[in-house]
Amino acid sequence: MDAVDPSPLRRFVVAKRSITSIFDQLLEFVKDGSAFVDEAWRGDDQVQVAVEEQSLEMQSCATKLSTIREVLLRRHMKVAFFGRTSNGKSTVINAMLRDRVLPSGIGHTTNCFLRVEGTDGDEAYLTAEASNERKSVNTVNQLAHALHMDPTLDSGSLVKVFWPKSRCALLRDDLVLMDSPGTDVTLELDSWIDKFCLDADVFVLVGNAESTLMNTEKLFFHKVSERISKPNIFILHNRWDASVSEPEYIDEVKKQHLDRCVSFLAEELKVVGLDEAPGRIFFVSAKEVLSSRMQRAQGMPETGEPGGALAEGFHERLREFQMFERTFEEFISQSAVKTKFEQHTVRAWQITEAIKAVMDAINIASADRKIFCLEEREDQRDRLDFVRGQINRLTDNVKERIRTLTDDVAAKVAAALSDQIRSLPVLVEEFRADFNPTQETLELYKTKLLQHVEERMVGCLAHRCSVSVLRDIRDAQRHMIDSVRPLLSLSVQEQLSAPSTSFELTYDLGLAALCADFRENIEFQFSLGWTALVTRFIGAANAKRALSGSEPRLQESSTFKDEMVVSIATGLVSVTSRASMTVLVIGGVVCRSVGWRLIALSISLYGLLYLYEKLTWTDASRERALKQQFVEHAVHRLRAVIPVCSSASSQQVYKELSSTFNRLTQRVDLSEAELEGNIRQLSFRIQRLENIQRRSKAFRNRATELETQLEAFSVQYLQGN
Repeated sequence: MDAVDPSPLRRFVVAKRSITSIFDQLLEFVKDGSAFVDEAWRGDDQVQVAVEEQSLEMQSCATKLSTIREVLLRRHMKVAFFGRTSNGKSTVINAMLRDRVLPSGIGHTTNCFLRVEGTDGDEAYLTAEASNERKSVNTVNQLAHALHMDPTLDSGSLVKVFWPKSRCALLRDDLVLMDSPGTDVTLELDSWIDKFCLDADVFVLVGNAESTLMNTEKLFFHKVSERISKPNIFILHNRWDASVSEPEYIDEVKKQHLDRCVSFLAEELKVVGLDEAPGRIFFVSAKEVLSSRMQRAQGMPETGEPGGALAEGFHERLREFQMFERTFEEFISQSAVKTKFEQHTVRAWQITEAIKAVMDAINIASADRKIFCLEEREDQRDRLDFVRGQINRLTDNVKERIRTLTDDVAAKVAAALSDQIRSLPVLVEEFRADFNPTQETLELYKTKLLQHVEERMVGCLAHRCSVSVLRDIRDAQRHMIDSVRPLLSLSVQEQLSAPSTSFELTYDLGLAALCADFRENIEFQFSLGWTALVTRFIGAANAKRALSGSEPRLQESSTFKDEMVVSIATGLVSVTSRASMTVLVIGGVVCRSVGWRLIALSISLYGLLYLYEKLTWTDASRERALKQQFVEHAVHRLRAVIPVCSSASSQQVYKELSSTFNRLTQRVDLSEAELEGNIRQLSFRIQRLENIQRRSKAFRNRATELETQLEAFSVQYLQGN
């Protein structure tokens, strides 16, 4: 009947074993660390790097860990059963334990609190609250007799029942079950809660399915809810087998019980939501389940009642009880791990943080004392070797950084200049000045245009590059100073000054020299003329060569493609000059075909277009032509000087940074000269300080490893679902 799979309660056992192992390691670690701190505190004055407060703090941490470890060993999952007298609380516990562990029956059978937990021994026994004397308990009747015969036990007393784990699997996983007297037999509910309920992980309200939820039961859990924030409560409607006698009302009665309990949990206590509350309510018959499981353990047929046939609906009620057990085990395992171990985990974390702070303080104090010895003792040769070694490594590092920075500057300037070249048409178009086609005015116009373009390009380059480059230079200089500062003596450090802010990155494009050979052509050219068409097709330079009618001398820079184009154009010119008669003949044929009027109209339109362009060729048109020709010429020239300009900028940065580092190395040389006159040997004390540093770092790393284990435990058991 019962499904066989691993119990969720094992999660608590594994978590307890894991956290206990971590605390064992942590306790041993803290004891070793305490001895180390005590040694650092009580050592020689020259190497005393700890204080008494740190030693006392380590001892306090060890004491706290010992206490927490003892508490962890006693930690267990606890579930408390409550309800009115004779509702079957003890029977439910017996059914879960699969044996008649607690006395049950008609009437008031449980007259005090009974705590059932497992024992590794083979003998069952009990201990009363006022005495640690073990009383042997072999049968349930003997247990009941022992409880009733003790006059010192009242409803507020506690009796611990230790049942062999070998006889009950449920008790093997650190689970404690708390049975209670009926909530209707006493008015001392507040004392019950304070004494037995505050450490409970789950509460189970056992009700009687033959009656409704009573106010005494509600009152008790209202009081529990006042002391415990959102207690975990399950409700069992026991004796549900009685509903078989009235099958026609089963669904109505079940709905009535369910609605009343859901309202109690979700609306009155507000411990769960309306959607979660039905999952906390179960309809069972504990007596049937207990009888069935005991019969099964004895190899007898499962009948639900001794000697009888299976009652109607028994399997459904059994499944309901099994569902309660599974839900209960999963819930209490998750809840107990969090409530029992979370605070201890946080406390362990705080302890490791405190230890790390102590070790960091010792490490810093050791380093400071070591630096003090190196600087103050004139015979400390290690200080001089350190300075020389560091300056050599720093020199290599700075050279590499300067090289990287200069390459970056060259790339930035090249990219910015390329962008400015692409935006040159816009810069030229923005230029405004008086324009006149006379030679003197043109020369003045071009001079102003060159000045305007160079100013704008230099300004844009400075805006795009100078700010970031200067910031990088300042950062590099500060890095040099910060790197060199620890190598200098105090007297030389006082002479250090902030990096100079007078450096400015300059950009000399030399645009006037680049464009000195610029010759504009602002004569009128008809757009449909033969010269314009050839120029548009093969370019101005090739067109001039082609239209000249002579074979040009090939230059080394000409490409094969250019020569082919020129050859074709020259051939066309030659052909047109030799075939004039052919053109006339073809013209006559065309005239006869399309008519002289159409030809005349075409010639008129051609002439009108020529006349229109001639009339619109004003000074503004000449100015646009000059600007366009200037842009084409300047773009070609500027692209050729991009590497030169970027290299010049990077050289400026290189000189500035190199001079800064050279000045700093001169300061280091002064410090070396000062150290050479004041060196003394303190090897023994330095060795001890270095040993303390290594040990403090090792302790800190160990604390970090333990924190990692705590983090893994928290992720696995405290943060997961």
